[in-house]
Amino acid sequence: MSGPTPEKVMQLITGAWAASILGAGARHGLFTALEDHPDTVAGLAKRVGISPRGAQALLDGLTGLGLLALRGGEYRNTPEASAFLVTGKPAYLGAMAEVFLEDFGTSQKLPQAAKTGLPTAVSTADVADNPFWHVLVTAIAPLSFPVARMIADRLGLAVAGNISWLDVGGGSGVWSAAWLGVNDRAIGYQLDWPNVNAIAREFVATFGVADRFKTIDGDFHTTDFGAAKYDFAIYSHIAHQESPSDNVAVFRKLRKALKPGGTLVVNDFVLNDDRTGHPFAMMFASQMLVATKEGFTYRQSDYRKWLSEAGFTSVEIIPTPTPATVVLAK
Repeated sequence: MSGPTPEKVMQLITGAWAASILGAGARHGLFTALEDHPDTVAGLAKRVGISPRGAQALLDGLTGLGLLALRGGEYRNTPEASAFLVTGKPAYLGAMAEVFLEDFGTSQKLPQAAKTGLPTAVSTADVADNPFWHVLVTAIAPLSFPVARMIADRLGLAVAGNISWLDVGGGSGVWSAAWLGVNDRAIGYQLDWPNVNAIAREFVATFGVADRFKTIDGDFHTTDFGAAKYDFAIYSHIAHQESPSDNVAVFRKLRKALKPGGTLVVNDFVLNDDRTGHPFAMMFASQMLVATKEGFTYRQSDYRKWLSEAGFTSVEIIPTPTPATVVLAK
């Protein structure tokens, strides 16, 4: 039989099922329990403290999704589950799966947001003391860590000597954690809300580099960054929640804060100029529509224009192994 089949459409229609099964599996620690310890339904249910019926349902779903394998009546992690869904591993994405599980209500409001062009949910970007930050900032850190290490190599930070940087809206502090780990003479500064900085200090401490991580409490929209103070500046996963004019304003402040010859590192979900790109980045625009007043997924040409307006004369676009793109500007 030739012609289109409904398989792809059905996969998309049931996408919420897949996200729910994955989020529930992560929350109950199924992948962590199965790492190096394949088990039966009854054995796993007892070890993680859920019902046998519930365990069977989740195990069926996770096996159907290709995250678990069934051999001889025992379930075990596939390589993807072992790499990304076992608690304690550097690339752990299970916490992110739990965040998405809790956020289904926001996504359900997309039809109304598309009609009006206005957000239908309270943006976490606008609320400093939102408890959601305590979950989100560390949940998304594994997405940035490999990018931060890649850019550290690209910039030669390991042999750069006594350097410093300002990470604006740095969240978990993952960029500073990665960079301080490759240069033991560097000092990292992070500007964020006080409660977020507290989370970052705890997170960075787990990497053994807390003594060289400094935090500045404040709102980056209104806080002065200083002049010619830093060798590098970081603006990671912030631009998408801001309006074009706000991004230009921040870029101007960052240009002023950099020493002559300093480099700005922007990390975000960036589309090609024809609005094609990584599927995650392309879908992310809908999340910004629902959750922010003016945020969006922007194009490479947008960043080039804004950075030029802010006084940067050199812009380089660098793809990464993740859904994000890095923009280097001098």
